[in-house]
Amino acid sequence: MYLRTTQRRNKDGSIVRYVQVAHNRKVDGVTHAEVLLNLGREDRLDRDGLTRLVASINRYLGEPAPAALPGDAAQLVGDHLHVTESRPMGTVYLLDGLWRMLGVDDALRKALGPRRFTTDVERVLFALVANRAIDPMSKLSAAEWASHDAAIPGLTSMDDDQAYRAMDVLIEADAQAKVQEAVFFAVANLLNLEVDVLLFDTTSTYFERDTEEEGDQAFRRYGHSKDHRKDLPQIVIGLAVTKEGIPVRCWCWPGNTTDVTVLPQVKDSMRDWRLGRVVTVVDRGFSSEANLQYLKRAGGHYIAGERMRDGSPLVEAALSRQGRYSQVRDNLRVKEVKLDAAPDRRWVICHNPSEAERDKTQRDTALDHVRAELERIKALRERAAKTPAKPAGKATVKADDKPVEPAHVKAECALRDHPAYGRWVRQQPSGRLVIDRAKVTAEERLDGKYLLSTPDPDLTPEDIALGYKNLLEAERGFRDLKSTLELRPVHHHLEPRIRAHVLLCWLALLLIRVAERSTDLTWRRIAIELGRVHAVTLTGSAGSVVHVTPLNTTQTGILAACKVTPPPTVTTLTPA
Repeated sequence: MYLRTTQRRNKDGSIVRYVQVAHNRKVDGVTHAEVLLNLGREDRLDRDGLTRLVASINRYLGEPAPAALPGDAAQLVGDHLHVTESRPMGTVYLLDGLWRMLGVDDALRKALGPRRFTTDVERVLFALVANRAIDPMSKLSAAEWASHDAAIPGLTSMDDDQAYRAMDVLIEADAQAKVQEAVFFAVANLLNLEVDVLLFDTTSTYFERDTEEEGDQAFRRYGHSKDHRKDLPQIVIGLAVTKEGIPVRCWCWPGNTTDVTVLPQVKDSMRDWRLGRVVTVVDRGFSSEANLQYLKRAGGHYIAGERMRDGSPLVEAALSRQGRYSQVRDNLRVKEVKLDAAPDRRWVICHNPSEAERDKTQRDTALDHVRAELERIKALRERAAKTPAKPAGKATVKADDKPVEPAHVKAECALRDHPAYGRWVRQQPSGRLVIDRAKVTAEERLDGKYLLSTPDPDLTPEDIALGYKNLLEAERGFRDLKSTLELRPVHHHLEPRIRAHVLLCWLALLLIRVAERSTDLTWRRIAIELGRVHAVTLTGSAGSVVHVTPLNTTQTGILAACKVTPPPTVTTLTPA
């Protein structure tokens, strides 16, 4: 006789579990489970009643009670109680509940195949993911954290060798993104994710080493650093998210990879998932004509930001078209224009009045600084003309011994080459610098505007504009990867381990996004609240028991919002 659980899946994708008392019977040599008693839904189970039932059975058998009323530790392990250990477990418990509810554990086991290991690889991988979400550290420290500083369900301890082995197995199983595919479809079915719009962007992460790798298969290479660390080798990371901010898939490329070259690979890899109609949203860095044509293959669509300052005839024609804006939000107006030169492409001009005012203020501030600097340079030049013995630059002397004005002074070179102010000046044939009025006029025309294009005939201008604004979700994902989950420093040298590290961070981002979306709280607030829930080990004359500290209203509400059953008061009993 034993307790068992069964489950069924509702139409909305949610899973309901039931608890039953059953025993096995042999019929014609085949063992069948026969249900003796249905105890009801697991989330509504009378745990106190079960505890009393177990105590009653043990009294009848004359055995010491292995369980008692919650909170009565003396009846569990005898007298002379003292605390031997206390580990935070609330946040880990939530992550484990989401991990199982979303089917990540089953997806990983399916992707890992029938191979048997001496340790539970799925539990080790969960511990590494939980560590990234709660207290990011190296894999060596994460193994110690899981063994001594956190209560990981189903895992008593682990070492760094097991962590590295689990990472190797993970990246082998995900060679064709099978792990990511299995996890995504499990999450999409449960959360009813809308995947008709996918947002894609890239970032880079650098490595603290002196030189880049060499060879055709080099991974850590110099490239365009989005962290402004061009002096360090890096890798490029791509991320696709839904418009709700749920990460769908991640990619890794060598550090010298450019944005315009990765989009065909992204398109092909997502096509293998057979998602149906998908509109891909990309930023200006991916909007080359070749990339946009590639995204249209096999009936695909896109929403792309256009470069407004590259002098493209189509862009200039779109920006010059007259028309009336329609209000979408307080800070967003849109206007659709059509061009005879591109009949299969729609153009939407978006205008943000608040951003326009900000652009004007920044430009005016920069121009005031440039004017002041030009006046200072003029004063330097005049002073140099009056003191020929100490010219501001190299000067030549004519027959009448009058100094000739130098072609440049250092201040002019510094202003012309300045990354922020140099764009507002132009150099005359005489070498003098003046404010570029044509440049100022051209920028005034673009204040608060951005230009979008799409071949999709069904999307409204408002949908196009709001779909592009959702690209901020991908950028937010990168910020959380680098700050909350501490993607770097990366303590790995081998390419497979680096890819596995990024994949673990992606899984952690998935879990915290689901938690945030379910609770409307930030992950920092969730982790602080649940981090106060501890698993306390009490030891007495009859053995030890692990008690969970009582949950307050906020902690209970977080677990309920995430559809995770609260932990039992007594989790483990170890007789002496």
